[in-house]
Amino acid sequence: MNRVKSDQLFAEALKYIPGGVNSPVRAFRAVGGNPFFVNRASGSKVWDVDGNELIDYVLTWGPAILGHAHPKIIAAVKAAAELGTSFGIPNPHEVTMAKLICELVPSVQKVRMTSSGTEACMSAIRLARGFTKRDKIIKFDGCYHGHVDSLLVRAGSGALTFGHPDSAGIPAAFTSHTIVAPYNDAEAVKAIFAANKNQIAGIIVEPVPGNAGLYLPKPGYLEFLREITAAHGALLIFDEVMTGFRLARGGAQERFGIRPDLSTFGKVIGGGLPVGAFGGRAEIMDCLAPLGPVYQAGTLSGNPVAMAAGLANLQELLDGDAYKKLEERGAQLAAGMRDAAKSAGLPIQFNQCGSMFCGYFTTQPVHNVADAMHSDRERFKQFFHGMLDAGVYLAPSQFESGFLSTAHTPADIEKTVGAAAKVLRTL
Repeated sequence: MNRVKSDQLFAEALKYIPGGVNSPVRAFRAVGGNPFFVNRASGSKVWDVDGNELIDYVLTWGPAILGHAHPKIIAAVKAAAELGTSFGIPNPHEVTMAKLICELVPSVQKVRMTSSGTEACMSAIRLARGFTKRDKIIKFDGCYHGHVDSLLVRAGSGALTFGHPDSAGIPAAFTSHTIVAPYNDAEAVKAIFAANKNQIAGIIVEPVPGNAGLYLPKPGYLEFLREITAAHGALLIFDEVMTGFRLARGGAQERFGIRPDLSTFGKVIGGGLPVGAFGGRAEIMDCLAPLGPVYQAGTLSGNPVAMAAGLANLQELLDGDAYKKLEERGAQLAAGMRDAAKSAGLPIQFNQCGSMFCGYFTTQPVHNVADAMHSDRERFKQFFHGMLDAGVYLAPSQFESGFLSTAHTPADIEKTVGAAAKVLRTL
């Protein structure tokens, strides 16, 4: 596949942008080679600057749940932008968005907008500490909650991909109140609470972790987290930046029937523009300034263009059979990929939950990041490039979730599975 123009752009980018990319996860260092540059996207496809067409399973890392450049989102953005791109003053769209989130997610009685998922998680942690008057937070190995100093400890996403789960530039004191446990390990969480009585402000968790690939909670695990936090006066925070409004209308908490105290959102509620949000019980949210002592702010929070894009995205999702279609496409892809691996005689664990998925080259089930680390990453590199040459773009890392959109057709998935079958036979 010809990528001459992309290679030229990357060489130029290296001169002016650290690593040539504006987010480490876009780099190809985990798989080798140079990243390609895109100048157009529509539906389930992207086209790079060399004219190559690719079926896209990254989808802006999740927001493009309707596919790229959906006409209703584009129209909403144009209409909003014509009235002004930013006010720094309350606008009607943010009220509509807040009301819609509260209607769709029963655990959320009030919600505050931010400009990113990172901001949302950072603010939710601060709020949990302010509300409980406790300092310590439990997070899980491999779960990524944005590049917040206190949470960038044994994180997933790009930090895990590059083998540096902790970042330089973060004083040890900033992470001294963050306790890390293995995901899906109830006994470890019990031990932490026993050793830190009346000190845990809360647990933050991706209910379906998507930043070390994808793995699901074991039966009863999320229920356990809900019970133990309630028993100890701590808050349960669901990071639904990825899963929110993607795994169901009400996110993972609807899918699994759990009601957390606080939730964070992003991705889908922005329709491709920078947006985040956090919300929960009114008594907790009312601790935020200007009502309470917990300060949080953002000049671009509730930006009218971003809110308009997000509303168009959500309204289109809710109006038809989008979630049924996403479930069907996810099941089709999972079945096809498992059959392709079986035919090739290769050990693959293909984890899938609705429209999110990840395949691991390993013989053992993957329930947490320690299991994921057993995956054959060298084989994944070969698979990634084979699929890319076949016109299928997967995340350039073993440790990232893939995403489906309503724009992906059965033909797209058939082509993907067919390409995988050929590539897998060469590995």
